[in-house]
Amino acid sequence: MTMSRSFIVQAVATLGLLFAPVLSNGAAAQTATAPATFTLSNGLHVVVIPDRRTPVVTQMIWYKVGSADETPGKSGLAHFLEHLMFKGTAAHPAGEFSQLVSRIGGSENAFTSYDYTAYYQRVARDQLATMMSFEADRMTGLILKDENVLPERDVVLEEYNMRVGNSPDARLTEQVMAALYLNHPYGRPVIGWHQEIEKLNREDALEFYKRFYAPNNATLIIAGDVSVEDVRPMVEAAYGKIPPQPSIPPRRIRPQEPTPAGPRTVTLADPRVEQPSVRRYYLVPSSVTAAPEQSSALEVLAQLMGTGSNSLLYRALVVDKPLAVSAGAWYQGTGVDPTQFGISASPKPGVEFPQVEQAIDKVIAKLAQAPVSAEDLERTKTQMIAQAVYAQDSQTTLARWYGAAITVGQTVEDIRAWPDRIRAVTAEQVRQAAQTWLDKKRSATGYLIKEPAAATAKREEKRS
Repeated sequence: MTMSRSFIVQAVATLGLLFAPVLSNGAAAQTATAPATFTLSNGLHVVVIPDRRTPVVTQMIWYKVGSADETPGKSGLAHFLEHLMFKGTAAHPAGEFSQLVSRIGGSENAFTSYDYTAYYQRVARDQLATMMSFEADRMTGLILKDENVLPERDVVLEEYNMRVGNSPDARLTEQVMAALYLNHPYGRPVIGWHQEIEKLNREDALEFYKRFYAPNNATLIIAGDVSVEDVRPMVEAAYGKIPPQPSIPPRRIRPQEPTPAGPRTVTLADPRVEQPSVRRYYLVPSSVTAAPEQSSALEVLAQLMGTGSNSLLYRALVVDKPLAVSAGAWYQGTGVDPTQFGISASPKPGVEFPQVEQAIDKVIAKLAQAPVSAEDLERTKTQMIAQAVYAQDSQTTLARWYGAAITVGQTVEDIRAWPDRIRAVTAEQVRQAAQTWLDKKRSATGYLIKEPAAATAKREEKRS
């Protein structure tokens, strides 16, 4: 979920995400020097993460707007605008920003998710002020014309065809998310519904841009070979004169889900399916909506159940009983509103879905009934913290941890305390998380099956 302005669907799209996830809740960036923060008078929140290992710096600006903030009937608008942000301003015509980044040996990208849209450049330290100047200019100076908006809409439609329309797995994710969320806009795909993308236009994009792109709706992350003393004058010079948008509310309020009344199922048949799979999503609290310790317990539960060859699901379905070729679980804690805990498995040839689901349910029932062993719990927590430490070798990853977490409502202190929260999770808290949240009433399950060629031909015949 490699980030790309062209809506790159990440390798873990099977997890129900369309854009690269932060390691859980911004897992933990215990950097040697604590990040510094400050806020400009126009509301721009700034986080500086010193990383002195190389003379390189990453500027990443996060807007608190994603697909869940779109006007109903205009799905895909946040992602569409992300594309259009590269179309230039009066000061810098289309292509100039990207050409400069390339010429100085840097890299750039952008990505959209349910709760945020972000843009970044990674360049040599002495180019940071220039990057700020360009990024600040397009915060309010974007110029859009039909001659560049309409062709870009065609690009997005082609992406939809490539990434979703021609991918049975991605289509299943789309359908399961729609089944899980009856009322909340997380049920809309980030890229949008095809028939609504087709109708997006210049006026839609400009209205959305003027409504949400403003300093008081953004967080600027600067990670790299800098100090806050270096950065603050540059930020003031580049961004300080941009006026705030007074109509932006202090917090996002969206339609919420009713109490789940029963499980939902979706079956998708496609002749291109080579490997059938089953995917179950549960509606669970995010790191923002969870009670204290709940989110950390869900993170540990997901790791324990479904990450790696020692996980409970893998051992139960792949090792102990040869029912599946793969099995896993995940929890996407970084969200403004209630999120998903997911389980997936791919049955071996000749194994039916009920057999696989029975084995999954057995693992869940055991976790809900009795606390896990101290050995399994400690191994799991150690793995999680170690993974977070290793991932800090990437400057861009550090920026993404902080940006995603802060944009949904967490603080620098929350992020830095993540290892301590994980260490504090008890076996009883994990048991309670399994018992409370992995309830089938809270779930939507998707089945991906291969459709016989004859059935496909018959259906096409009816359409013609």
